[in-house]
Amino acid sequence: MRKITLKYLFIVFGFLSLAAGVIGLFFPVLPTTPFLLLASYFFVRSSERLHNWLINHKVLGTYIVNYSKHRAMKRSTKRTAVATLWLSMCLSMFLVKNIYVTILLVITGAFITKHILSLRDMESVEGSD
Repeated sequence: MRKITLKYLFIVFGFLSLAAGVIGLFFPVLPTTPFLLLASYFFVRSSERLHNWLINHKVLGTYIVNYSKHRAMKRSTKRTAVATLWLSMCLSMFLVKNIYVTILLVITGAFITKHILSLRDMESVEGSD
């Protein structure tokens, strides 16, 4: 019973993540790739059919394959992700005004930024194929 409940919970979280990723396609403030990767994570653990549909999708699957296969993102996506990250971090720091939260956000933001910038540029991957 618990396993079935978890399966359906993962499917719901997968669709919520998918919805956020699709919204991110139209609103650059919301990053697409992390939400699609999260949707893929939930679907791979709950529904092989949904996971296959997602990774083979003409538009959405590209984001997942670029990241998982090439460890790469488009330069513009990287710029948007880092800018959005720091904008939201600064807003959070301004609203909370707690030194410990600020320190935690700066450290977290630095590690996430380092990870994003360490990814290869998709443009250079495509040029080497």
